[in-house]
Amino acid sequence: MNTPAYQEIKDYILRRIHIGEWKEGDQVPSENELAREFKVARMTVNRALRELTADQVLTRVQGAGTFVAQPKYASTLVEIRSISDEIVARGHVYRAQVLHLGASIVDETLAAEMHLTIGSPVFHSRVLHFENDEPVQMEERYVNPVLAPEYARQDFTTITPNQYLMSAAPLQRVEYRIEASVPTAEIREALAMKDHEPCLMLHRRTWSRDAVASVANLWHPGDRYQFTGHF
Repeated sequence: MNTPAYQEIKDYILRRIHIGEWKEGDQVPSENELAREFKVARMTVNRALRELTADQVLTRVQGAGTFVAQPKYASTLVEIRSISDEIVARGHVYRAQVLHLGASIVDETLAAEMHLTIGSPVFHSRVLHFENDEPVQMEERYVNPVLAPEYARQDFTTITPNQYLMSAAPLQRVEYRIEASVPTAEIREALAMKDHEPCLMLHRRTWSRDAVASVANLWHPGDRYQFTGHF
C-alpha cells in the first residue's frame, strides 16, 4: 500500500528533526516550498503541518511561519537517546554484542502492547551494551516489521537499534516505566551481576506513524547504572 503524500511529508519533517538537522526553534520550509518539493497541492502540505502541530512537534506563528517545537519527551526522566551516545559523551568506550536478531511471533501480552493480532510476526533482538568492556545494559526489543522492514538486516554492532529506529520509524510518541526487577539467570549472567544485586528495568514503548513501532525492556545492574534527567 502506497504511503499518502501528507504522511510522506510528515515523515520527512520528523526525520529531519530526529537526526538533528532541524532543532528546536528552527523554521521549517513554507507550505509553498514543500508543495513544490513534493509536487503536491498546498492543502496536502497544510494537512501534514496541521497534524504535526496538533502533535506538538511543530508550532505555527501567524505571519511568521512554522517552527520546530520543544519535543514532548524533552522533560521526561529518561531522554530518548542512544546508549552509545551516552557512553561516548562520558568519554568512555562503547561496544555491543548481538545475542539474537531474527523474527518472532507475538503472544497475547505482546499483541496487546503492540496493537497486533496474536500470532503476527515481529522482529526480535537482544543486544548487550558495554561501557569500557563492562556490561551495563541488556536490551530486548520487539519491532513492528511494517514500520521498520529492514530491521533484521542491520549490524547492531555499528549502529544501535535506537539509532536505526529513529531514522526508519521517526518517533511520534513514547511511553515508559522504570521498576526494580529480578532478572532471569541469563540476564544476570550476561550483565555479570552478583546473586542478590538489584536490577533496574526500563520498559519503553514507542510510536511512529500512529502505530506502535517497538516495545523494549532495558535491563541495568543497579550498582552500575542510574537514570538521570532534567525538568
